[in-house]
Amino acid sequence: MDKNSEIINSQIQENNDTINIREEVEKYAIYWKWFVLGVTMALIGAFLYLRYTTPQYSASSTIMIKDNQKSGISQELSAIADLGIVGTGSVNNTDNEIEIIKSRKIIGQVVDSLDLDILYFREGRIKKTELYNSSPIKLVLLSRDSAFTNKDTLITISFKDKNKFQLKNIDREIISTHNYNEVIISKIGKFKISRNTVFEDDQSDVFILINKKSKIIDSYRERLNISSIGKNSSVLNLSIKDAVRQKAEDFLDELVRQYNIDAINDKSEVSKKTRDFISERIEKIGQDLSKIQDSVKDYREKNKITGLSMEGELALENASKNNEKIIELKTELSLAKGIYESLNSDTINDADETLPPNLGFKDLSISESIIRYNELVNEKNALSLNAGAKNPLLIQYRSEINSQRRNLKKSIKNHLYSLEAQLEQLNKSASLVSSKVSSIPALERGFIDIARQQEIISGLFSYLLKKKEETDISLAVTVPNAKIIDVAYSSENPVSPKKKIIYLAALLLGLLIPFIIIYLKNLLDTKIHNKKDIEAALSVPFLGDIPKSESNEKIIVSNDARSSGSEAFRLIRTNLDFMLANNTKNSKFIFITSTTSGEGKSFISINLAATLALSNRKVLLMGMDLRAPKVTEYLGIESRKGITNYITNDNLSLDDIRFSIPESKGLDIISSGAIPPNPAELLASKSIENLFKEVRDLDYYDFIIVDTAPVNLVTDTLLISKYADMFLYVVRANYLDKRLLAIPEELYKSKRLPNMSIVLNDTDPKRSYGYGYGYGGYGYLSEDETKPWYKKIFS
Repeated sequence: MDKNSEIINSQIQENNDTINIREEVEKYAIYWKWFVLGVTMALIGAFLYLRYTTPQYSASSTIMIKDNQKSGISQELSAIADLGIVGTGSVNNTDNEIEIIKSRKIIGQVVDSLDLDILYFREGRIKKTELYNSSPIKLVLLSRDSAFTNKDTLITISFKDKNKFQLKNIDREIISTHNYNEVIISKIGKFKISRNTVFEDDQSDVFILINKKSKIIDSYRERLNISSIGKNSSVLNLSIKDAVRQKAEDFLDELVRQYNIDAINDKSEVSKKTRDFISERIEKIGQDLSKIQDSVKDYREKNKITGLSMEGELALENASKNNEKIIELKTELSLAKGIYESLNSDTINDADETLPPNLGFKDLSISESIIRYNELVNEKNALSLNAGAKNPLLIQYRSEINSQRRNLKKSIKNHLYSLEAQLEQLNKSASLVSSKVSSIPALERGFIDIARQQEIISGLFSYLLKKKEETDISLAVTVPNAKIIDVAYSSENPVSPKKKIIYLAALLLGLLIPFIIIYLKNLLDTKIHNKKDIEAALSVPFLGDIPKSESNEKIIVSNDARSSGSEAFRLIRTNLDFMLANNTKNSKFIFITSTTSGEGKSFISINLAATLALSNRKVLLMGMDLRAPKVTEYLGIESRKGITNYITNDNLSLDDIRFSIPESKGLDIISSGAIPPNPAELLASKSIENLFKEVRDLDYYDFIIVDTAPVNLVTDTLLISKYADMFLYVVRANYLDKRLLAIPEELYKSKRLPNMSIVLNDTDPKRSYGYGYGYGGYGYLSEDETKPWYKKIFS
């Protein structure tokens, strides 16, 4: 490569390792219509999605889980704290309470209370709208057939008038007509339809969907969110999303109410057990008391005793003092036996039911053991709402309950032995008193014995009545577990779908999808597009590029032409002069070839020759592609004698085959002529050498442009390459595969094509050509081509 070629090749060089931001942007900017279309379609899709998607509203409520520690008992309740029912010293675990609130049991009670498994809909143009409190009718399900319990059932109601309605099937066919509040017996069971106060005439059909209860419970459990506002806080925030605001609020309010009811029931269970236990004892002792009172009355009447003597009164008083102690011991003994019998019963062993709390045991360890036992049972029952049978914590609770039961039975049994021993001692003391009474007359002595028994039974009866009253008070003052801080509230604005986010996502998606398509298109694209692609693969000097011609003219250059194509050929002409400046020959042969056919060799040859002719130089265009002659075909003239005829007919001269065209003065043309059967042999013959010598010896033409065959298809061009002063290797943009650039690179390095340069044909005039310099930047485009894109849209 000579010095001039090196200078031309070094023009407008860039570092290939440097990313040209403008170039990267322009790769996508030329497809701006795709991005506009993508964004438009995405925004339309977002609008339709928002238009026909059912909005979701969020309702929230705040509650505080109360602490049951004894220190928090009010003065009003401290009077009955000894019962072990209120303020047992337990602490509510927030995490456990959250699981209880979200349990299927509590949510199922809410579903039943609000009839959430029965939905009412009215059909719109696009979607169905749920009618919650605005439904004109209400379905009352009296009984449901077992076959439909686990199935969703749809009922269509059509309004006939204010007194009657019609049932329709799924095909909207009328099945039957009924009156309101009439009991209807169908396959799903018994039900009736009642009218609401919002009923109006000319109502459209209402669809009633009876859902599977378990599915509704699961749906609410998934949507219900419960969280603590702080790590050590017992304040909980409850929230849920639903398409109906009022339903979400009602669900949360009812959920808190049902939770409190369940908590109150749990707390009252011990009191109820105690009340039932005391009532049972009172009934038995009451019967004994009634019998002994009848005995006193009968004894008085039979023996006509109206009172006791002073000695009898004194003896009875002494006996009463001893009796008080005996009553106290018998009372405690009776209660201990009752608890012991409860611990031995099969019911409590199987179900882990709670025990009556402290009923007056002097042994505080037994009272504390009963309280601890009841706490374990309540915690186990609360956990079993959600935990499976093999849950490790549940198994641990059961183990602790069994251990506590065994220890409690042992303690009560020992306590029974102790009470019986004390009672035996008191009975011995009573016998001493009885010996003193023996000196009293027989009638008075008999009466004192009966009165003594009456006093003992009456004292026990009075104690139990007192405890029963205390138990009733504890039931009356049982407080709920949760204090409502804020009732359920929902905003008027839906939480989903969020319009801004949807539109933003649509905008990004509308930009991203075309971007990905274009990126993949460019990634999989193996075609050559611009000068940078050439320089990245070739070390061959780059002479210039020719933009795509928007004109139908065969020759695009003329004296007054100012299109981008004509200017490109003028630039190539200047570069040719620069590269051939050291060539002293009068006639310079410029050969034009390409890798394959269809790359525009003939177009380049004809217009380059016309461009050179415009500079007042004599130019000859020779068509040497003997296999597929294109010059005459491209110019739209009839085939005529040419080179093939000249070298095979000695009678022809150059003047016989040379012709000119009116479009370009100073340009002579010699076509290829007839297509020979052996073009390679003809090109290798002595006649071709004589032809080139004769043309050069004319010393008439400044430039001889030779249009040759593609080098990748045939060897024709290589056979005559030795006659060339310079080779222009044509590469067509958006046509030639980059992998085929290995052919001109190999030809350049092996110097089989002398003084070789690259011409890039058919580039996009609106693109930057790899370095940010488009012909449009210098005013060479047509008026329409130079308009900004936004003016083209609105023009």
